[in-house]
Amino acid sequence: MIERKFISEKVRDMRIKNYLSKALKKSAFSNARLQKTPLGMKVIIYTSKPGLVVGSGGKNIKQISETLQRRFKLENPQIEVSEVKVPELNAQIMSERISFQIERWGVQRFKKIGYSTSEMIMRAGARGVEILISGKVPGKRAKRWAFRDGYLPKAGSVATYEVANGFTEVLLRPGIIGIRVKIMRPETNMPDEIRILDDESKKV
Repeated sequence: MIERKFISEKVRDMRIKNYLSKALKKSAFSNARLQKTPLGMKVIIYTSKPGLVVGSGGKNIKQISETLQRRFKLENPQIEVSEVKVPELNAQIMSERISFQIERWGVQRFKKIGYSTSEMIMRAGARGVEILISGKVPGKRAKRWAFRDGYLPKAGSVATYEVANGFTEVLLRPGIIGIRVKIMRPETNMPDEIRILDDESKKV
């Protein structure tokens, strides 16, 4: 019984995150975290553009709160908006950004969009980046194009736990285009790296 309730809650949380991702697609949505509190369910929305998420006079937040209560049966949802300080190092925000640009400028410019986004991520300090754009790009046959820079491990604990993943899809006339972004952040420690602390660091 407890296990069934746990699974049911996880499925609901996943559905809520999918809803928020679609509802806030043009608001630089990154992720959401659900947390039970004595007052109800707290929903923390991570974004690089808090103003767009909140909306004029809190209009968007009010609509989201009403939907969470009506569709997902959340009692007294408390919505908190947290700003992502460096969106260029957030894989989900970057995948959403690419999908928005492809939708706006057309699939024919996908190479320029891919390369420019990769350069932007590396300039922000990333150790490595990989952008995969899949679908009927630019012709009638489905292909997968990769844009890579820096170092990004493909296997091992670092690849599994330290590399951030973002994925989104955009529906165009040729079909669905999938965009996956992988980023290894600047603070990632590699197993074979040795860091020597200076005297000041040792005192701390």
